[in-house]
Amino acid sequence: MDKLTTNLKSKKCVPCEGGVKPLTPDEYGAYLRSELDGWIDFEEKRIEKDYKFKNFKEALEFVNKVGVIAEEEGHHPDINLFGWNKVKLTLSTHAIGGLSENDFILASKIDSWHLSLDIM
Repeated sequence: MDKLTTNLKSKKCVPCEGGVKPLTPDEYGAYLRSELDGWIDFEEKRIEKDYKFKNFKEALEFVNKVGVIAEEEGHHPDINLFGWNKVKLTLSTHAIGGLSENDFILASKIDSWHLSLDIM
């Protein structure tokens, strides 16, 4: 599939108001295998990833930066800051009740930024 060979980080999320079908596991499977690390598919409707930090301050800084990236992309994850140093991100395209390419674009951009940090 040609669209899967394109680096997700170079793409931009596009507004989704519904009217399109969610990606199938075959369609998004390559993203999970080749471009994303640690994201888990749940019920073909969402992807999730847990992050762990040295302390609460780093976890909160991560949440704030995820918010900035999400606003830039116009696509927003569910964010759960728990414990004192853990964050769970959940991505889904609510307008279609499942996964769209936007979920994988945002996940890729978050991970790219996260990997550039000097944190756990």
